[in-house]
Amino acid sequence: MFKKILIANRGEIAMRVIRTCKEMGIKSVAVYSTADAESLHVRFADEAVCIGPAPSSESYLKMSNIIAAAEITNADAIHPGYGFLSENAKFSKICEEHEIKFIGASAEMIDRMGDKASAKSTMIEAGVPCVPGSEGIIPDFESCIKVAKETGYPVMLKASAGGGGKGMRAVWKEEDLQNAWESARQESKAAFGNDDMYMEKLIEEPRHIEIQVVGDSNGRACHLSERDCSVQRRHQKLTEETPSPFMTDELREKMGEAAVKAAEYIKYEGAGTVEFLVDKHRNFYFMEMNTRIQVEHPITEQVVDYDLIREQILVAAGVPISGKNYYPQLHSIECRINAEDPYKDFRPSPGKITNLHLPGGHGVRIDTHVYSGYIIPPNYDSMIAKLITTAQTREEAINKMKRALDEFVVEGIKTTVPFHRQLMDHPDYVSGNYTTKFMEDFVMKDTVE
Repeated sequence: MFKKILIANRGEIAMRVIRTCKEMGIKSVAVYSTADAESLHVRFADEAVCIGPAPSSESYLKMSNIIAAAEITNADAIHPGYGFLSENAKFSKICEEHEIKFIGASAEMIDRMGDKASAKSTMIEAGVPCVPGSEGIIPDFESCIKVAKETGYPVMLKASAGGGGKGMRAVWKEEDLQNAWESARQESKAAFGNDDMYMEKLIEEPRHIEIQVVGDSNGRACHLSERDCSVQRRHQKLTEETPSPFMTDELREKMGEAAVKAAEYIKYEGAGTVEFLVDKHRNFYFMEMNTRIQVEHPITEQVVDYDLIREQILVAAGVPISGKNYYPQLHSIECRINAEDPYKDFRPSPGKITNLHLPGGHGVRIDTHVYSGYIIPPNYDSMIAKLITTAQTREEAINKMKRALDEFVVEGIKTTVPFHRQLMDHPDYVSGNYTTKFMEDFVMKDTVE
């Protein structure tokens, strides 16, 4: 087992990993930028190393500084969390070259699943259902026209190196195709330095449902059932729940089987997530695979009583998994609390938290790194906490979430707490009748905060 793990991340996920390390008797090393010197992960780790100034490119994304921090503290493993370098094949390879265990996917695995066109062709080989469309990269516009006709409108153009909704265009008729092709490629080139495009059939009334998987070094994998991540804004998840209100026992078995098949086909090692689009007829299609821990992993932990960070560490140390699949015994909902103003188009709201009261009680979990007096820097993702409620039924979990949100007091900045509180009363959310298009029609009510 590892003696010391460096956490190459910040905020709540760094705190999350530190907690499991302490419980396992493993020493932890925090790294931090100058903007994060007062963050809780710096305070609670056994050691802490400053790796640079506030910009991510000069700190959390600077591989040489992180490797140096691992070497001077004699860390024998690095946990990358999510975001930053968690799905960077080069970083995974550098860790291996320095004989530091990367608690995540291998460079080969990240390369294979990180490029969406490559991942799709791999999944087709594995026999996992995929959205109809192009076989790999579309070489030119003439081919684009042909693929669109064969697939049938509407279609979705997607950047192969894409993420966060960049380089994506829905096209409903042929006369709009060229403009979409050119603008998507320009956006992708600017965002990712790569303008490769592929095409898929546009799934109407889609749900975004993902399956949590864990694989070990022996090539075995298991699943931990689903999470419904359909409530999104600009392709960024806002809230998640498990089990999905759209799920049936039969569909869960089929999707779980497909996710395990995907993981075992590529001999996936570690915790990962196979993401699917599910149409209104409950047909499901592979979308992508995230080769890291997910932001929303706590809801899965809550309903199956399973520490996913601990399992990541055990698998990385060579411990085999049990091989059994896990099914939800309870219902859990996560609301991402962001430093944003939902009344002003979710505009970022960095600054000093002048007063903070966190909710508690049975079935309430909060993963956070902030406290009263903490200054939220403008340099990073705006998420400041994850509020998770767990109960016997979905109705009880929603009612518990309402109560917890009412108790959640953050002063000095704006947060998404009022949005989530209104969401929990929305008839379509309460009935479970929502898709990835839900936020297109959502309007914040003018209530006094």
